[in-house]
Amino acid sequence: MTHTLHRRGTRESLSRDFPVMMLRAMGFNNSDYLPKCQEFLRIASRHNPANLASEMKGNIVQFPLEEIIADAKGDSFAVFVSTEDLTACLRDLREADLGLSVVISGDFEIVQRCLKDAGLEHHTANFSLGIWGKTDLLPDERVLEIVTMCGHGMVPPKLVTTLIHEIKGGRMTPNEASRLLAANCTCGVFNPNRAAELLATF
Repeated sequence: MTHTLHRRGTRESLSRDFPVMMLRAMGFNNSDYLPKCQEFLRIASRHNPANLASEMKGNIVQFPLEEIIADAKGDSFAVFVSTEDLTACLRDLREADLGLSVVISGDFEIVQRCLKDAGLEHHTANFSLGIWGKTDLLPDERVLEIVTMCGHGMVPPKLVTTLIHEIKGGRMTPNEASRLLAANCTCGVFNPNRAAELLATF
């Protein structure tokens, strides 16, 4: 799963952005996986996630945590903004040993350090090779930093630019705008904390 792999931004900004996913492999460990995904959500919720969601249900910007856990129907997702919270979550996941794949995206060296501190080693590593093709058709790089936090493309660039105008006009705060954007990313890998920081710089 690589839809969180193509986030853009400075290393400093991305050092506060760590999507974590618990996924089943169809045909291998997809029977009785929902209780495990629900337990992942419970564990992640104890470590200050910036966002958290169950696939096909929605995220904590849209629904209360208890409702997301109760109605979980697919893979589970969380986003952390500190290495301390990420490491603590990984320790608890190691202890729980739920038997499903855990995927973490972020700065490779930082993630490696968190894994080591949690007593884990990574199994596989994927790297983004950037964007190829007609890059002149892409939105502004600063807008890309926001929209690439939703790997399924559910946060449209035009909405971002509209909200930037609202913020500049004093009709909306960066936090309010980031929550509107986060609601579009139903799998919950959009980081509203980082989005608010980025929106405040326009």
